[in-house]
Amino acid sequence: MAEAENHLIAALARSDRKRLLALCEPVPLVPSEVLLRDAGAPTSSVLFPVRGFISLITQVDHGDGVEVGMVGREGMLGVQLVLGVTAAPVRAVVQGPGQAWRIGRAPFLRELARNPALQRLLDRYAYVLMRQWAIASACQRYHDLGSRLARWLLMCHDRAQADRFRVTHEGIAAMLGVRRVGVTVAAGALQARGIIRYHRGELSVLDRSALEAHACSCYGADRLAYREGMGEPGERKGREGPRRRPDRDHAALPAGSKRVYTPLMTA
Repeated sequence: MAEAENHLIAALARSDRKRLLALCEPVPLVPSEVLLRDAGAPTSSVLFPVRGFISLITQVDHGDGVEVGMVGREGMLGVQLVLGVTAAPVRAVVQGPGQAWRIGRAPFLRELARNPALQRLLDRYAYVLMRQWAIASACQRYHDLGSRLARWLLMCHDRAQADRFRVTHEGIAAMLGVRRVGVTVAAGALQARGIIRYHRGELSVLDRSALEAHACSCYGADRLAYREGMGEPGERKGREGPRRRPDRDHAALPAGSKRVYTPLMTA
């Protein structure tokens, strides 16, 4: 199976990438699809997204919960297996459509055991997620809704690999753990400034620089956590020399993928 634009897979040596991808199958990411139903549910497989994004949600008192992180092509779903735990720590729901590489739990664990480089890489990614989840927790407590909304939209924009993506005010409110009316007001303010446009469930980012300026510092902190833990996306050093950035590779992708290089991904 050919290489794809997942940054974790791209960071492996060529022989390791080929061996891992030979164990994977391409699968679609369908919006609203529940990949992990509840925290504590057994993990049957690992996903390496190529395009699209997955919300990681913590539920409180059996309610809807709140988003604590997001996974796109910078990462993986199922990192708990790297730590020797099969129980999922969060609920996982597809937020943006796309594709991913899927590998079953048993073959993944076998490959992890035989490949120290893969283990080290994913150990670092697990650490990055811990930092980013801690940042998200503080963000929920201390930052206003407008700046949190801008941060969340940037996270989606990074992973959507397009300036337009489908989202509803109700869905955003659920992810941010706030009332829908608050999202409507905050989004309206961004639209009035010409930063975004929202029409019939489709959101367009018109001015990314202005959106970054409006976001809280947690967006930059997320990026820094990833860069310090993993390096720049697609970068790898080793016997084969520096890895080219994914947008310059010419390997095949799962059907429907586009080669667009986006800014550093955040959780």
